[in-house]
Amino acid sequence: MGVLGILLSLGLLMFMAYRGFSVIFFAPVLAILAAVFSGMSILPTYTEIFLPNMANYIKVYFPFFLLGAVFGKVMEESGAAKAIARAIVAKLGAKRAMLSVVLSAAILTYGGVSLFVVAFAVYPFAASIFKEADIPKRLVPATIALGAFTFTMDALPGTPQIQNSIPMKFFNTDLYAAPVFGTLGAIIILTVGMFYLEWRKKSAQAKGEGYGVGHKNEPEVVEDRNLPNALLAAVPLVSVLVLTLVLQKFVFPRWDIVDMVTAEPYNMIEGGVVGTMNNWALMIALVVGIIIAFVINPRRIKGNVAKAINLGAIGSLLAVMNTASEVGFGNVIKTLPGFQSIAQALTGINAGGSPLYSEAITVNVLAGVTGSASGGMSIALDTFGAEYLAWADRANLSPELLHRVASMASGGMDTLPHNGAVITLLGIAGLTHKQSYKDIFAITLLKTSTVLILIPLQAIFNFV
Repeated sequence: MGVLGILLSLGLLMFMAYRGFSVIFFAPVLAILAAVFSGMSILPTYTEIFLPNMANYIKVYFPFFLLGAVFGKVMEESGAAKAIARAIVAKLGAKRAMLSVVLSAAILTYGGVSLFVVAFAVYPFAASIFKEADIPKRLVPATIALGAFTFTMDALPGTPQIQNSIPMKFFNTDLYAAPVFGTLGAIIILTVGMFYLEWRKKSAQAKGEGYGVGHKNEPEVVEDRNLPNALLAAVPLVSVLVLTLVLQKFVFPRWDIVDMVTAEPYNMIEGGVVGTMNNWALMIALVVGIIIAFVINPRRIKGNVAKAINLGAIGSLLAVMNTASEVGFGNVIKTLPGFQSIAQALTGINAGGSPLYSEAITVNVLAGVTGSASGGMSIALDTFGAEYLAWADRANLSPELLHRVASMASGGMDTLPHNGAVITLLGIAGLTHKQSYKDIFAITLLKTSTVLILIPLQAIFNFV
């Protein structure tokens, strides 16, 4: 009955999300349903398991959501995001429409702009250039997803997205962990992903299918004024990447503060100090990026400072609450006897004596259960992180590989129908799951497969 309850609650959560209902409301409701099937009490499950885990996730990761959303909004209000996207599209042209959209989304994501903001910023250009090239609009979401939700989200070393920052506190690593593994993964995902999208485009056009008519949420063609130079617009993005690298690699390692932060009133655990300082580095870098984004185009940002900060802060609340609610759901599920059986099977995977397969599959499954890459990875590493670290030590594997595998695996099955980013992306484009989800899911399968392909290659060639 316990396993049945898990499957039923997960299926209903995906169904309700598919129908447009908020996971903030239904995640606790369906978590309690799963608990009831396992004989657990309703109110204690909600107040003592769901809420504390949801609150703890917000406590740890809210700064990244808040600063990332404000940064993205400032980039939007200053015109920097549009300037970058427009420059890429103009350079590559309509013949390479899909590549233009992918690169626009990728550069913004790698620069630290929130995935949700990237979708809003890139969609108008994507729709316009797809219409010009007569490419079916139903392929727009998958194209944006390839650029924003895959290799720049968690594969490329240095990406400041939250999916790349979560493993730091578990493995005492930094954003640049396993650079060769991540870079190879990014190349594979981009290359195969573009091949797939171009194949889908040619197949549709061969059947006479074009952009289509009668679409919802078609962007208005408005001529933007006072856009900054594209190179100047990229300065805030570059500053986030460079400052994070400098702080993590050169400044904080020389900063001996263990005695201070492990004493009253902070009482930090010594083993987590390195990961926490790496988090601080990203926070500082995002703050600096926000300040630079404000000052690069004063004519456009004038009068919009409060708007950018307020809208970014409000947007971050919805994003973090969606994810935190899914984390609460997943943590209720992980307390159930049925889940323990599943977890034992996952951690029992011992291919070649390496923890990487077990970690990849466990993170992927939990990301699918929660509908959240960051949420599923947090649950997996909270539960098994210490075990994987000890296992890697016995197998003489670098913790950096654990970091990169966990990060990349989280961005796989998280994009099931109840994923918040998928729902948001489809809503922005005015399309439905029926029209566009198949291609988003294909990109998801590519992402998942890439991790499982790289693990045996790493074992053969011993790269990190």
